[in-house]
Amino acid sequence: MKMKSIIALLVALVFTLGMVGLTFAADAKDAAKEVKGTVTKMDAKSVTIKDAAGKETKVDTMCKDAKVGDKVTVKDGKCMKEMAPAPAKKKSSGY
Repeated sequence: MKMKSIIALLVALVFTLGMVGLTFAADAKDAAKEVKGTVTKMDAKSVTIKDAAGKETKVDTMCKDAKVGDKVTVKDGKCMKEMAPAPAKKKSSGY
């Protein structure tokens, strides 16, 4: 009877540790992905970004320089504000 209890406990322990490992692997995968788009909402701990397809993604990071409406890129937990494109040069009339 005692041996069956020990085996059951070991099986439960292996299962639990396996599930914890999968959870950490999923978190690492999410942290590595890149999100580009427009900031739609900001709070103290997260930023909501709407991509070109219209999908909103909530990212747990701080964007110090950005505000709602700015275009940003979040990669590896770091938020970078995208710069506006430089104005086009005017062509001279030849004089």
